[in-house]
Amino acid sequence: MTEDYFAGRVAGLYDSTLGDRGDPAEVAATVDFLVALAGDGAALELGIGTGRIALPLAERGVRVYGIDLSPDMVAQLRAKPAGDDLPVAIGDFATTRVGEGFSLAYLVFNTIGNLTTQDAQVSCFENVAAQLRPGGCFVIEVGVAVREPLHVFALSETHVGIDEYDAATQRLVSHHFNLVDGRWELRSIPFRSVSPAELDLMARLAGMRLRERWSSWTREPFTAESRRHVSAWEKL
Repeated sequence: MTEDYFAGRVAGLYDSTLGDRGDPAEVAATVDFLVALAGDGAALELGIGTGRIALPLAERGVRVYGIDLSPDMVAQLRAKPAGDDLPVAIGDFATTRVGEGFSLAYLVFNTIGNLTTQDAQVSCFENVAAQLRPGGCFVIEVGVAVREPLHVFALSETHVGIDEYDAATQRLVSHHFNLVDGRWELRSIPFRSVSPAELDLMARLAGMRLRERWSSWTREPFTAESRRHVSAWEKL
């Protein structure tokens, strides 16, 4: 992803548009899962954004580093308590490196899809593998695409979300209609939909293997009916 779709006003409103992902129980479950994998090592968040997960993870004693393309999103992180304490590199997380020897790297909330080409997603796995220590884990949370040309994924009095999907190219565009100050505003963000099997192959090419896969952060089984998965690959 080379274009910053989260600049300016979008960054300022981001935390208010999280929906279920902003629920304290969802955040707590996410952090519990990641703490267990981080152990006594450091963690790297790709697409750290406003710190929804990074800050509570750091509060649990994990040393957290971040990468993000958007300076405005990182500015929102910096404005929060302890937000200045987290080292963050501004750049494309498919190629930007901040160190090595991490016990954990992670991408949450469909962020892997912000890389809109297969090459970029493969590069992301390679970049992560280069920064993990042997036995370290790469965790991704991502939705399973609904194979329909149009799919309404959010509907409320202030937000309507519609995914536009092209099966031939795996291109998915999320259209967000938000009611702001009495006016509807449209924001469209392109993604590349990627299947669990394709991610497994990317991991294998980068020298990692699947360790576990669930349909939620609370480790519910992943099935054909699951609408998202949380997967962890281990560096060999």
